[in-house]
Parts: sequence; structure tokens; C-alpha cells
Amino acid sequence: MAKKSTSNNDTFDFEQALAELEQLVERMEQGDLSLEQSLKDFERGIALTRACQTALKEAEQKVQILTSQGGQEELEPFAGDE
Repeated sequence: MAKKSTSNNDTFDFEQALAELEQLVERMEQGDLSLEQSLKDFERGIALTRACQTALKEAEQKVQILTSQGGQEELEPFAGDE
């Protein structure tokens, strides 16, 4: 399981958190969990979702900062775009 951390912590691992979230969803979809375990997993899933959203937002802000020059953004097409 991923550590209970936020993106403010340097040890946050986005990929690990996303993998844990996927595992939680799979377990909950099977329907074999007790109500208490389902609620516990749901709470953990919400925490992971929020942490991942924060990490994505921070990454997007960094990209915007890095791609802006002189107050104007210079966007370049993605290598896969034609």
C-alpha cells in the first residue's frame, strides 16, 4: 500500500497511489467486503484521489511556468500530434 502522504511531501509517489486506488476499486467492485471495510476503503480512495488531483494540479502549474516566456505561452504540438 502507498504511504498516507500528500503531494506536499517529497515522498509522495503518484504511480503507487494510483495503483493502490485501482486495487481499492477492484476490491469494492467485487462486493465481498463488509460495510465497515467498504467505508474504510472508500475513505482511503477519497484521500488517494485528492492527493493525486493535487499532484496533477501542481505538475500542470509547473509545466505552465516552464513553457511560458515573457508572459506569453509558447505551446508546441505534442510529438504524437499531426
